[in-house]
Amino acid sequence: MAIGVWISLFAYFALMIAIGFYAMRKSTSTSEDYMLGGRALSPQVAALSAGASDMSGWLLLGLPGAMFVSGLGSAWIGIGLLVGAFFNWTLVAPRLREQTLHYNDAITIPEFLGNRFPTQAIPLRTVSAIVIVVFFAVYTASGLVAGGKLFESAFAGVINIGGMSDYAAGVAITLVVVLAYTVVGGFLAVSMTDFVQGCIMMLALVIMPAVVLFGEGGGGFGQASQTLNEVDPTLLSWTEGLTIVGWLSAVTWGLGYFGQPHIIVRFMAIRSQKDVPIARNIGMSWMLISLIGAVSLGIFGRAYAVRNGMNVEDPETIFIILADLLFHPLVTGFLFAALLAAIMSTISSQLLVSSSSLTEDFYRLFLRKEAKEKEVVAIGRLCVVLVGLVAAVIASDPTSKVLGLVSNAWAGFGSAFGPLIILSLMWPRTNGAGALAGMVAGALTVMLWINLGWNASFMGGPGVYEIIPGFIAAFIAIMVVSSVTADAGEYREITR
Repeated sequence: MAIGVWISLFAYFALMIAIGFYAMRKSTSTSEDYMLGGRALSPQVAALSAGASDMSGWLLLGLPGAMFVSGLGSAWIGIGLLVGAFFNWTLVAPRLREQTLHYNDAITIPEFLGNRFPTQAIPLRTVSAIVIVVFFAVYTASGLVAGGKLFESAFAGVINIGGMSDYAAGVAITLVVVLAYTVVGGFLAVSMTDFVQGCIMMLALVIMPAVVLFGEGGGGFGQASQTLNEVDPTLLSWTEGLTIVGWLSAVTWGLGYFGQPHIIVRFMAIRSQKDVPIARNIGMSWMLISLIGAVSLGIFGRAYAVRNGMNVEDPETIFIILADLLFHPLVTGFLFAALLAAIMSTISSQLLVSSSSLTEDFYRLFLRKEAKEKEVVAIGRLCVVLVGLVAAVIASDPTSKVLGLVSNAWAGFGSAFGPLIILSLMWPRTNGAGALAGMVAGALTVMLWINLGWNASFMGGPGVYEIIPGFIAAFIAIMVVSSVTADAGEYREITR
């Protein structure tokens, strides 16, 4: 492995850790500082932090891999996500920013739900915290799997850490660097590193497809299209071979946005409700460019591989293979840093949200109600480490698929929290009993659907993505139970 690659990577690691120590000096004195950055994020940082923490290694590994295998039919996932993100910024962001302040300055999603529905506060905070920790352990594991794949593919035989495999070493290095700046700097460090990482990711997704298409051996759009048509004409079709169920399973990924705690917590942390439209425009522009880049990389990477006789055993590593093959070592190191940026930005956000829930909704709620701020921050740091270690155990299987792990966790959060967040912000009749019923119904439906294998094959046909039944079940449960029960003494104010 050329020294230039290592120079770029070490520079990236050093920058991330330096930002962590800067953030520690700026905003870690209280639990609100450590877990929400003092609600002072600029619209630029909030937008790119939400985007970078959302996309993860899925953007540079999972989506290009799906495009490589299936062609443009897989791009409907990106379209669904784009639409879902827009409505999340438009409907949820301004209301959540206002209402989390209104309901006793809540700093976690479980705390907001408990304050919003006081008659069911303890069950709501407990169940929602359990859902967050369980699904985030799986979600964080997907990021560590991506880190392991990067080191296994790009640094085979180079790293020797105590006899560990290349994959295990990659998982360990990824986790250690993320823990370094997350534990030290908290939410502000995570958000600032997300901003830098988001810029790196977008730049990489502009550079890589352009070089694949127009660099040496690329041949441009015409040659790429001809090659793909010769391999399989359906690769360039948006609809051929795509069933209604398959299309719905792809576009309904967008429903998940409304319930992703690591994304919507950015809405709570933005410095002003007036900044939300600015952040939305920045975030949506970033997302559009990045998704187009990822789709182009996968589909045109397939054409490049065929024309040049490349054997790609794992399609999810096409970004890694092309980065190593086509660029100067310094640029290759930068592109690997972009992949690590995608991975680390999401892992750090998920670790911090999990830590916040364990600290605020377990430790402070049940064990130490009078805990002082320094103690809470210390416990939060410990919880970051613990969740990270659990995720590393889950990620220990090198055959794990990034997209599969992400899809399961995404559906779990989207179903458990999505309908509840929407209705708690916008439907005054929502009450605590309905909120609890919806959360449980959404989470259990997703887990049951996965365990029965109905996401792979349903009634003899193609599988149905678990977020569809989970989201519907949660929505119905909230509306029905809220309509037939009455929780006396609950807040009813809804900000329009």
